[in-house]
Amino acid sequence: MNEQTVNSQSRWRERLRAMGPGIMMASAAVGGSHIIASTQAGALYGWQLALIIVLANLFKYPFFRFGPQYTLETGRSLLEGYADKSRVYLWVFFVLNLFATVINTAAVSMLCAAILSFVLPGEWSMNALSVAVLASAVLMLLVGPYRTVDSMSKIIMISLTITTVAAVAVAASKGAQMQPGFIEPSPWNLGALAFIVALMGWMPAPIEISAINSMWVAAKRKLEKVSYEDGLFDFNVGYISTAILAIVFLALGALVQYGSGTEVKMAGGAYIGQLIDMYAKTIGDWSRWLVAFIAFACMYGTTITVIDGYSRTNMESLRLILRRPESERSNRILAVWIIFAAITGLCVMLFFKGAVLAMLKFAMIASFVSTPVFAYLNLALVRKGEHKLQPWLMWLAWVGLLYLSGFAVLFLLNQSGIIA
Repeated sequence: MNEQTVNSQSRWRERLRAMGPGIMMASAAVGGSHIIASTQAGALYGWQLALIIVLANLFKYPFFRFGPQYTLETGRSLLEGYADKSRVYLWVFFVLNLFATVINTAAVSMLCAAILSFVLPGEWSMNALSVAVLASAVLMLLVGPYRTVDSMSKIIMISLTITTVAAVAVAASKGAQMQPGFIEPSPWNLGALAFIVALMGWMPAPIEISAINSMWVAAKRKLEKVSYEDGLFDFNVGYISTAILAIVFLALGALVQYGSGTEVKMAGGAYIGQLIDMYAKTIGDWSRWLVAFIAFACMYGTTITVIDGYSRTNMESLRLILRRPESERSNRILAVWIIFAAITGLCVMLFFKGAVLAMLKFAMIASFVSTPVFAYLNLALVRKGEHKLQPWLMWLAWVGLLYLSGFAVLFLLNQSGIIA
């Protein structure tokens, strides 16, 4: 074996050891936005929204990349960069993040419990299943916060990718299920704007995930020596995977449900049953339990990454707001925030369960409307970094900022009645 081959193998081993934060980001992303929203987009409008999904992933790419890039360059979290720019940014982030913590924890754990209800025999209370999901997730995070999420994310993403690609391949071989005489609805009207904005709000993930990813990179570097290049490689693998999976899930809805005569159930919990039926219909009824298990594993992984990620950023935001020393960034304080996320999420499910899905849609829209603010801030933080931004990345960032801002303004004008 020559020296070049040995160096190449060593290089890839280093890259594989650096893998983690990007995959965790992907695991957090493929919950409500992919399994629910992308598949519903295909089921409702076929392939018509494929371009919207591609553009959302493309134009958000720079701003998500700037999170780990800033941490890899400076050794500091993105939130520390926000604090240096202005404490107003930090307060806005903290308030939005607290709201997202409660609503997102409630939503993803509720969807996880809904999948369990399809899998487990007999009648089970959704409240009991939700408590079981949250309690087990909190227990796993308290035992080993970062390593638990890191290991589970890799297993879940590989399983989900293989199964979903297989389902789409089989569905494509059978052809579209559109019934004769079906009139294709158009999404290109203001009536569909709210659905499109909600879809883009979490495509591939809420913008605050860039700050969460920054925290995961910092945690990873405490365990492994991660270079700038290897850290960005990890991010690119995770981000590109989520973008491809978004189209794959859209394809599943477009090939199996679009125009088939089956009403698309918009409530997330109810739609989970339709989603499992889609897999079973394409791969075979034998796969129903396997698919249900993988869908559960995916949402369970999302639940864990959501609780861990939002708890880390809440802890760091409050520390910076109160100007506390770095010594107060500890696993003990993180555990308090993890328990806070679980309890408040559970309270929302128990007391406002009829409104959780409406609140989730509101959270997705609010995430999109706030995206241009934090997108610009992320850009401002890395423009003067030691690694000069390539011209194509800078161009993509400015075009993306214009695109995202334009959609946000259009939506706000529509909601205010100025454009009807």
